[in-house]
Amino acid sequence: MTPETIISIFLGIGLAASTGFRVFLPLFALSLASYFGVWDLNESWQWIGSLAAVITLGVATVAEVFAYFIPWVDNALDSIAIPLAAIAGTAVMVSTVANLDPVITWSLAIIAGGGTAAAIKGANATGRLTSTATTGGFANPVVSTVETGTAVVVSTASIFAPILAAVLVVIILAIIFKIYRKLRPKTRTQ
Repeated sequence: MTPETIISIFLGIGLAASTGFRVFLPLFALSLASYFGVWDLNESWQWIGSLAAVITLGVATVAEVFAYFIPWVDNALDSIAIPLAAIAGTAVMVSTVANLDPVITWSLAIIAGGGTAAAIKGANATGRLTSTATTGGFANPVVSTVETGTAVVVSTASIFAPILAAVLVVIILAIIFKIYRKLRPKTRTQ
């Protein structure tokens, strides 16, 4: 495996994790990176660097970010965003991975890309439901701000420092796992 391949995998994992926070923001970041020549994408994904894709994904990103600031609408969005995040995570992984056999690329994309995105989005959706239930939705804009900020940081790190992004993803997944373990009901043994 070449260093270029390893870096492309880190890029894909970072962007896939970001789709767990906001579906369109990492796609928009990747589109901008491709448009400005920061990253070269696989031949079949070069369309994402077109001006039309930049504009379309930019509009979708703005709409998604603002929609998450509306209590109750954010919960409705989460119900459709979990499968979309898995699809987007898989897609960004496929579009960025370089020099691997297609079977390995798709396996990695589905497991690492889609799996990471779905795990993060599922945890975020649960957190938002908890926020809605405990604060009547008043804390949801704060939750949305943190999620959007995290998506921006991880997406930016993915493009400019992919190894750092992979480390951030591991930290995020560790935090999610720790919170899950605290919230999980204790089982009694008899």
